[in-house]
Amino acid sequence: MLDHDSEDSKEPNLFQVMGSVLAAAFGVQSNKNRERDFQKGNVVLFIGVGLIGTILFVLLIVGIVKLVLG
Repeated sequence: MLDHDSEDSKEPNLFQVMGSVLAAAFGVQSNKNRERDFQKGNVVLFIGVGLIGTILFVLLIVGIVKLVLG
């Protein structure tokens, strides 16, 4: 049986960080995940995932615009 308290006490893994960054970008981050991120998260990892996500989003928009106009 899984103990949810021990899961919540660990640092969020990469997929949880990506999910948190994506949820925060859309403004739908849950309070529970936000508290976990601020208490146990690594700020460098969140910044890195956020920057990579932003760059990929901009490249996606540029690609779509070039496809439509080209």
